[in-house]
Amino acid sequence: MNRTILLTGTLLGLLAIGLGAFGAHGLEKLVDAEAIDTFETGVKYQMYHALFLLFLGMWGGLSVKPKKYIYGLVVAGVVLFSFSIYLLALNSLTAFDFKIIGFLTPIGGVLLIFGWISLGYHILTKKTLN
Repeated sequence: MNRTILLTGTLLGLLAIGLGAFGAHGLEKLVDAEAIDTFETGVKYQMYHALFLLFLGMWGGLSVKPKKYIYGLVVAGVVLFSFSIYLLALNSLTAFDFKIIGFLTPIGGVLLIFGWISLGYHILTKKTLN
């Protein structure tokens, strides 16, 4: 499980770097400054949670079951939060109106919050932290 978590964190981090570079250098002539700021918000949260997953995968203080649960919350949260933000920021470039998926962004945010809460709960209730 740790290998999966670490690989996912690595891939999300790598993708965040690539998307961040695209947002900083490739979008300026395609969308307005507000859309670029929105896009960058998605990149930041993706990177924060890539680092979160790297920590989760390296920390030996949790058993497999809570790690799987937290991992699921974070991955689902990143996909719903960051990727819906990317699509919403690029909405003006497509014929499809991505505003209809805008409800996914706060759902993703809630999943990310629950991932942090779950990690905090497990840290607080552990008798010893390895």
